[in-house]
Amino acid sequence: MDNLLLLYQAPTILLQLVVDGLLVGAVFALAAYGMALVWGVMNIINVSQGEYVILGGYISYFLFRQFGLHPLLGLPIAGLALFLLGLLLYRVVIHRIVGRDMFISLLATFGISILLQQLMNELFGPDVVSVDAGMPTWYFLGNAVTVPTAKLLAFGVVLAIAALLVAGLRYSRLGQAIRATAQNARAARVLGVDTDRVYAATYALNAALCGMAGSLVVMIWVIHPFIGLTYTVRSFMIVIVAGLGNLPGVFATGLGLGALEQIAGFVLGAEFQSAFVFSLLVVILIVRNAWLRRRREYLS
Repeated sequence: MDNLLLLYQAPTILLQLVVDGLLVGAVFALAAYGMALVWGVMNIINVSQGEYVILGGYISYFLFRQFGLHPLLGLPIAGLALFLLGLLLYRVVIHRIVGRDMFISLLATFGISILLQQLMNELFGPDVVSVDAGMPTWYFLGNAVTVPTAKLLAFGVVLAIAALLVAGLRYSRLGQAIRATAQNARAARVLGVDTDRVYAATYALNAALCGMAGSLVVMIWVIHPFIGLTYTVRSFMIVIVAGLGNLPGVFATGLGLGALEQIAGFVLGAEFQSAFVFSLLVVILIVRNAWLRRRREYLS
């Protein structure tokens, strides 16, 4: 309660938390874009979403440590590497569960997440790592509010990727095929759309988005092999609130979640920040279920 009172007495602290949350929330939204795509097009809830984010972060970390490549320059490489990994996993595992019961997809992608966790642990070790972006910090309101350039750049990169994604889905042949398959896969096949190719591209695109999100995460935060679950839960929560196919809603929800997390971390303590995320997910599921029950209609 003392921290809550402090927020009231010093509004600049609240402003700082909200600014930090909005900048970090944009990165959450980038990972959630991919989950919304895979869920909407393939009807698969990808539990390994967070592990793709962390793997993208480790690729940028490796490039920085070995070759001195800045994470922003490593971002397209991480995206390409995860795109190829997504294609491989689709051909080996995912194509076998498309059209099957959603519970099977949960089990299959959960297995992938465990596999990736252990591989990252073996390759990079269990230590927490980060990359110093070497960028200055901006100060406002008499140094009461700070905005790191790295977070500001990450926010801009997410906006650029989101704009490219929307334009690609709207104007490219592949984007139109993805939208057609999401609306009705059978009708799309009748009209000549190769839905298997669309599914492969969608899953690989999801992995690439996560990989690029990971490059931003390692630049503004920390990563370790077993922290991916929180990104999966955040992505799931954002998609549940925003709805499938609502990319602007995904972005806005990501920003809101980031701000709420920062405020909760300050009020409750950093050790309860992850607990807040999981608790908020439970509350959202209960409220959404009650709302859907009220909207349910029966044929007489």
